[in-house]
Amino acid sequence: MVLNVAACLHTNVTIYSTDIAARSDRTICAIPDEADVDEAISQAQAIHEDSRTSASRARAGRTPIALTGIAGRVMVKEVNWLGDLVISLPALRSIRAAFATSTLTVMVKKELANFFDGMTWVDEVIPYTVRRGVRGIRDRMNLIGKIRERHFDLAILLPNSFESALWATLGGARRRAGFNTDRRGAMLTHRATPEGDALDGHQRGYWLAMIRETIGIMPAAGADEMKLEVAKPHRERMQAWLDAHRMSPGAPLIAIAPAAAYGPAKEWPLVRYAALIDLLTERVGAECVLVGAPMERDLCAQVAATTQSDTLIAAGETDIGDLIALLSLCDGFAGNDSGAMHLASALAIPTVGIFGSTNPDRTGPSGPSADVVYHQLECSPCLERTCRFGHYNCLREISPAEVARKLATLGAFGPMVKRSV
Repeated sequence: MVLNVAACLHTNVTIYSTDIAARSDRTICAIPDEADVDEAISQAQAIHEDSRTSASRARAGRTPIALTGIAGRVMVKEVNWLGDLVISLPALRSIRAAFATSTLTVMVKKELANFFDGMTWVDEVIPYTVRRGVRGIRDRMNLIGKIRERHFDLAILLPNSFESALWATLGGARRRAGFNTDRRGAMLTHRATPEGDALDGHQRGYWLAMIRETIGIMPAAGADEMKLEVAKPHRERMQAWLDAHRMSPGAPLIAIAPAAAYGPAKEWPLVRYAALIDLLTERVGAECVLVGAPMERDLCAQVAATTQSDTLIAAGETDIGDLIALLSLCDGFAGNDSGAMHLASALAIPTVGIFGSTNPDRTGPSGPSADVVYHQLECSPCLERTCRFGHYNCLREISPAEVARKLATLGAFGPMVKRSV
């Protein structure tokens, strides 16, 4: 069967006007064969390129339409990085509040799915993996099939990608909301351009602005709080792990995350982390546990080998749900601008983020128990993966004592320990 994907998309990209009405004539489009995928993408792009055809659709600056009364099944395509997942929580909580009687489904990468294990207010999680090559085509088709069989009334696309909009469109989601980015505007029934407070201030404002400007959802009460729930099975598992591995059970337990996914311009030098661990062990009798992804275990092992202190290594032994639980059992956290840092701050434990190339005003940890150490040099924040000058002074000039004092000020070692470090 040869599928006219362009026609299917064209039928499905109706932009709803202010006199929106429930449709009973849902368009049914077959899932394309593997050979049709490239054609599907190119034809979908062609739809967007045809500005004359798109001119009759709704204008970008129109008043957003509240959809809470007409969406029984809502899907949120979540972002693709752990830190961004945490930062997007205010938007997700606001979506849940706006669609209180709807079924809320989250679609997210498989390796991040455990992030939602403690969130009983999310009804369903669809984990997915898209492999490279031909197998990735089949993965995409399976994912589109899962979207189609659920008959979503609304798909809210937090990522900016063209492909996320294509999946929702081919999956038959009746309404699709997102920022008009990556040339995907024709596949969005509710779209807006990121501007104003979406681009200013903390990153959480980006997704809050998107749901406000596209479908009229205002922040829920307390949505600015990036509260993170812990699933009981994960907590019990990590408590057992600590019971089996801790050498000083009564000591303050400090999580250390020495890695960052973006590159060396975000990574405080390993010798500084080793010195911080020794300082905390010597001055306040703390015990430290190195956390991170499986691929970061070797780096954590290097830090542990450089210290003079007994240090636990949990990197590589936890999935995301376990990491959340482990951090919730810690007395404090210090680490780079990373997903682990955002998890710690969302768990409201004393959290110190060490910033170099990135902007703490934009991606810093949130909450009264979180703070940063940041030396704003003339060249920072540069937002680069590597230092264009080769010196990394924005990170090298931060001392272990600064980080230790910040942890003490936040109460990581108890109310009486403020200046002993």
